[in-house]
Amino acid sequence: MSKLSGRADLQKWAPLLVLVALVVFFAVLNPNFLSVRNFARISISATAPLMVALGVTFVIIMGSIDLSMEGAVAVCAVVFAWVFLALGGSLAGPGWLAVPLCLLVGAVYGAVNGAVHVGLRIPSFMASLSMGFVGIGLSLLMTGGDRIRVEDPTFRALLTERYFGFPLMVHVALLVLLVAWFIQSQTAIGRNFYAVGGGEELAHASGLDVRRVRIAGFTIAGVFYAFGALFAVAQIGIAETATGNNFMFASITSVVVGGTALWGGSGGVWNTLIGVLIVNVINNGMVVMGLPRYIQDGVLGLLVIIAVVLSTDRRSLSLVK
Repeated sequence: MSKLSGRADLQKWAPLLVLVALVVFFAVLNPNFLSVRNFARISISATAPLMVALGVTFVIIMGSIDLSMEGAVAVCAVVFAWVFLALGGSLAGPGWLAVPLCLLVGAVYGAVNGAVHVGLRIPSFMASLSMGFVGIGLSLLMTGGDRIRVEDPTFRALLTERYFGFPLMVHVALLVLLVAWFIQSQTAIGRNFYAVGGGEELAHASGLDVRRVRIAGFTIAGVFYAFGALFAVAQIGIAETATGNNFMFASITSVVVGGTALWGGSGGVWNTLIGVLIVNVINNGMVVMGLPRYIQDGVLGLLVIIAVVLSTDRRSLSLVK
């Protein structure tokens, strides 16, 4: 019993231990890694992926998967930039209305995604992958392949304004993280996500409307993708079809590395935060060390596998697909 408890504790804390070990490793190789400026650089690169990863965390807790985030981020970013510029291009003026509209677009996109998955009884990975392509095509249709520049100083203050050495967007992202934690642990829908992920048939037998819960999960995920789009646009000042590129690998890898099980029912937003930090610390550490890009990609893949092995109870799986 104590042996099992010890193993469970190790698996619970393994992602955090991996993160600490990585920080120590890179700090030994290069003391500049521990500078505030470098931590600020890591936090900036982690902000948008964290928002997307928080969204997909809710879907994965339900035992589903969402691969639509790149299309969702692209659509939300382009719609935000369009409306923002149409309303004067200033966050201090009517342009602020583009922010809630962007979040609404994300929610609608997620709801449609969930409805396609549940209503048509299509596996979530296929339904969401298809919706991702729809989103990319839609954003390309809206932009015609062009870039939309967002140069409002008030909006870009998310990146340029700093408090305690970190950009404003990092502080806002922490507030959004707390909202995600509140949804997960303090609301009925958050508890229902775990119930569905822990056993859909049992949840259905207990009277839970599983279909509605799944659609709600995808809808909430869409809102967090919209937050990711806003932060991505704030970082580079551009909205385009490519704004959502690379979010799929970064977000799902971060969720899994953080310890949230792909088969659902366990994990949560704090695990996702650790996972996002692990991925970004690895990326940053190798840049600081001056490693070539091809080595960075290879090392990142190996370290991700090691992190998953340490943080996952693979003995409970009867079959690995």
